[in-house]
Amino acid sequence: MSRPSEEPHLTPQFCFNQTALRDFLRLSRSSIDDSITQNLNALVTPANNPFDPTSTSSRQVTSASRRSIDPERCSSFKNKVLFPSWQTRTFVLNYCAVVATSPDPEDPDAILRQIENAKARERIVDERLDPYSGRYFPQEARTEMLASLIRNERAVESIIRSRTWALVGERCGNDNESADAAFEKW
Repeated sequence: MSRPSEEPHLTPQFCFNQTALRDFLRLSRSSIDDSITQNLNALVTPANNPFDPTSTSSRQVTSASRRSIDPERCSSFKNKVLFPSWQTRTFVLNYCAVVATSPDPEDPDAILRQIENAKARERIVDERLDPYSGRYFPQEARTEMLASLIRNERAVESIIRSRTWALVGERCGNDNESADAAFEKW
């Protein structure tokens, strides 16, 4: 059985390092959610009867996705692997969202942005001579970039969870409960 994702050491620098944040989310998702079929197949008890060579003479209609899994094993997988992994990713995303909405006194580009903004306000624009001279694209603060990244990752997380939960529901039976409802109940 797979193991849930381990929570990284959370600091604001971890969040601002978009590569580290994305790598953590990617590795966590790939070990649990992206390989959900393999994780669920690992829960199926092997056959009790030995292999029968005559069984290959006719095509078998049963598929691996239709084999049901012992409810106790499913519950154990959900409680010990799936939900803890989701909880870790949720905690990291929530932490980084708080960092993104907090003031950032250590922003290395803050002074440069202030200088650019001051120059843009002092600029005299004659759009008759150059219609593009009035355009000014201020540089985004790193908290704004982080907030955008968190919004995108939360949308991705929602899609991945619904897909994973649908596969778990097929194999384990989820009583038509949504992924969010089951996670909240856990």
